Amino acid sequence: MAFKFPVINPLLHNELRLKIMVALDSLDSADFVYLCNITDSTRGNLSVQIKTLQEAGYLEVSKTGLGRLSHTVCRITDLGHQALRSYEQGLRRLFAEGVSDEEGNIKFRIKDNFGLT
Repeated sequence: MAFKFPVINPLLHNELRLKIMVALDSLDSADFVYLCNITDSTRGNLSVQIKTLQEAGYLEVSKTGLGRLSHTVCRITDLGHQALRSYEQGLRRLFAEGVSDEEGNIKFRIKDNFGLT
């Protein structure tokens, strides 16, 4: 028997990518150093995750300067805002509606089993 989970965007289900998106969701833009500090990430890992989000169309990235003197600024796109809202709704559905079988019968509700409201 197959179970049906609500769709959750796997691209945003990564902890660091989610932190980046949530931070930028409430800001006009943020530079690389600020994002590195608030996400408690290494520069290398942050750089890779920003590039992944940029390639997905979720971030716009602008760079000025050269090499170690460059300044990188990130901004969330409309598609990024939409993806984050959809991700949030998917998680809410998972907690509220739970997991269903192929006929749509609820088989497991997280909130029922963990006392969440």
